[in-house]
Amino acid sequence: MAGKAVQQGATWGFAGLLAYIGAAIYFIGQSDGSFWGVILGLLQAIVWPAYAVYGGLTALGV
Repeated sequence: MAGKAVQQGATWGFAGLLAYIGAAIYFIGQSDGSFWGVILGLLQAIVWPAYAVYGGLTALGV
């Protein structure tokens, strides 16, 4: 019989889900409300960390 499996890192998964939902709400709110605007907002929510890193590096003048 196999040992008991322990799931680790679940907290980060939940935090990532909350971050995605928050980003999706933000980007969809910024869209024009059309179908493709909502789809684009959902896609932007997936890659929002890239926006954050780019904005941070731009602010630092790098």
